[in-house]
Amino acid sequence: MTDTTDEPRGARAISDSRVLAALTHPLRRRLLDLLKVDGPATVGKLAERTEQAVGNVSHHLKVLAESGLIEEASELARDRRERWWRLVDRELSWTRADFDGDPVTEAVADAAGSILLERQVELVREWSARRGGYPAEWRDGCSVATQSWLRLTPEEARDLAADLHAVIQKWADRPVPEDGRERETVLAFAHSVPAKP
Repeated sequence: MTDTTDEPRGARAISDSRVLAALTHPLRRRLLDLLKVDGPATVGKLAERTEQAVGNVSHHLKVLAESGLIEEASELARDRRERWWRLVDRELSWTRADFDGDPVTEAVADAAGSILLERQVELVREWSARRGGYPAEWRDGCSVATQSWLRLTPEEARDLAADLHAVIQKWADRPVPEDGRERETVLAFAHSVPAKP
């Protein structure tokens, strides 16, 4: 049975490489982000927001729908021609290790991770370009870039990853207060990886 509310269901751990493969395109990642932040939308609205042709957006929405990542929200349509789409799951996650052992699935997981990282870096760069157009309270201390070189065991690295995830998830899960204050959409992400200086 399909959930007919505007709210996506909970978190989904991806273990199927075919579903993960649907995330290996920058426009599909962006479409998922727009549906997450703005809620259900029509193909036309998504095409406008992404500055893409309606046919191109429609194709990528079909790929996402076939992968079970989005679904049609037909109850929102005003007529038979209008098609609305919404997320199926509020959060998506995967663990790279779940795709180890098969060169094809490893390549899919690497591509999905690379596209996600490229999108995150792109958004940070866009902030730098748009920063001057924001009021001073947004320019002072609201964005952060931090790094530290740590010496950790694998267990400690997993604990650090869990702590970083918990902090971001705490803010992601909170209900947005309805206090009349204007809120900006903020991307928060973290990476911790073994690396050489």
